[in-house]
Amino acid sequence: MHTRRLGGLEVSAIGLGCMGMSEFYGPTDEAEAIATIHRALELGVMLLDTADMYGPYTNEELVGRAIRGRRDRVALATKCGIVRDPNARSLRGLDGSPAYIRAACDGSLRRLGVDHVDLYQLHRADPKVPIEESVGAMAKLVRDGKTQFIGLSEVGPETLRRAARVHPIATLQTEYSLLTRDVEPEVLPACRALGVGFLAYSPLGRGLLTGRYRSRADFAEGDFRLTNPRFAEGALEANVQLAVAVADLAHEKGCTPAQLALAWLLAQGDDIVPIPGTRSRRRLEENAGAGDVALARADLARLDAAVPKGAAAGDRYQPYARPRWE
Repeated sequence: MHTRRLGGLEVSAIGLGCMGMSEFYGPTDEAEAIATIHRALELGVMLLDTADMYGPYTNEELVGRAIRGRRDRVALATKCGIVRDPNARSLRGLDGSPAYIRAACDGSLRRLGVDHVDLYQLHRADPKVPIEESVGAMAKLVRDGKTQFIGLSEVGPETLRRAARVHPIATLQTEYSLLTRDVEPEVLPACRALGVGFLAYSPLGRGLLTGRYRSRADFAEGDFRLTNPRFAEGALEANVQLAVAVADLAHEKGCTPAQLALAWLLAQGDDIVPIPGTRSRRRLEENAGAGDVALARADLARLDAAVPKGAAAGDRYQPYARPRWE
């Protein structure tokens, strides 16, 4: 596994999103999840991304158990800022206040069983709190040795620029894939102007680009994708046709659709690291193999033609959950 440097933080070129190991995508298997993390580290996939709201809290605990005795092989990333009720699992809102950030970081370190993380991220900017105050609190975490680097998630270029005036921002994490290219016009250029690396979450379009899903019947009961606009009746069928086009090109390249989609992202710049989520060793090994898929300009052009910008049907979130950039 090759490595890439994001704002000073060295990570594997492909990371592992751990969210689905605890919830959101149907039934979970903790033993297989921990085995998947162990296999990731064996393969050199050292960037593990979690958050306190996954579970809530249980995903950090799971990751902590998985990395015990292996901390030196991990680039550990977690996030705060989305507040959920741990009992009802309902969403309470956003909190970017300095007091909350300090307490949230201490809680994450305790659950992960570590004295510091490598990357601490603000999951969403809180509109009630100036970004300068939130980043100022995160900067103090760096000074206190609780994190080496700080990052943001789902913010626009102006917010990113304001944040970077307070403290260097190592990474910006936002959805990016062949199906979701909203960041290309303004967000990616802002990152590059500021030296901010980019973490691409949902790089496989929440599974659409793997070729596994063809209808709503393919999803387990309780899978949050059944409430996502891109998986609604009508939209899903249109998006599946885009996925089929990617699968056809992958067959010609001699790789899987997931590997082709990840290779496309890797080819968009050395400052981009996709963090596909998976709960199985088999899928992890498949994703890690994307680093061996070389794409020529002609391949990239064919992918652009097969999945044009803006071709995906449906929004990526429900209106109440849609991130607002500025």
